[in-house]
Order: sequence, then structure tokens, then C-alpha cells
Amino acid sequence: MDRLTALLEEHPDLAVAGTVENQGYFYDHFDHVVLLSAPEAIILERVQRRLTNPYGSTESERNEIRENLRSIEPLLRRGATLELDATRPLVDLVGEIMSLVRP
Repeated sequence: MDRLTALLEEHPDLAVAGTVENQGYFYDHFDHVVLLSAPEAIILERVQRRLTNPYGSTESERNEIRENLRSIEPLLRRGATLELDATRPLVDLVGEIMSLVRP
């Protein structure tokens, strides 16, 4: 926690991506907390066809993804200041995120 706190204090215009158990402790450092969401079927299809990360290639991992969508995504949604539809074209999604970082 100390390293991230120091990083955020040193770089106020920082954009961070990820999900960790203690992320709520840092929300007050951000102007926006964005949840990228997509339907379960699309998420599962995307993880199965990607080539850069093997996670999601087994049925056990896909079941874990399903469970996380049911149990963790609602928690993320409650903490988010904005939810974006990740099924949109990537260029549109990136453009909207960049407009938050550099209005």
C-alpha cells in the first residue's frame, strides 16, 4: 500500500488499471473509478480466443470467471463512478477513457 500511495502522490495524473482486494482504499486519489463491463458470454469468448494470456482456457478458469462476475462485479460496480460498455469498438472506448484522463 505504501508504494502505491507514494506513486499516486508523486504522479497525480496517473491512470491505473487492475483489480485488487484493497483498491477501495485508494479511490479518494482518483477523479474517476471506471468499470469496464461486458456480458458473460462475450468475456468468456474473449478470454478463450486471446493469444497473450492462457488464463480462461480451461473450464475451471471459466467457472472462476463466472463466479467472479456474480460475486465481485457488483462490488466493483458500487465503487465505480462510471461504467463503460466494453463491447463498444475499442477506438470509441479508448477515446472516452482518454477524455477522462485529458479533458
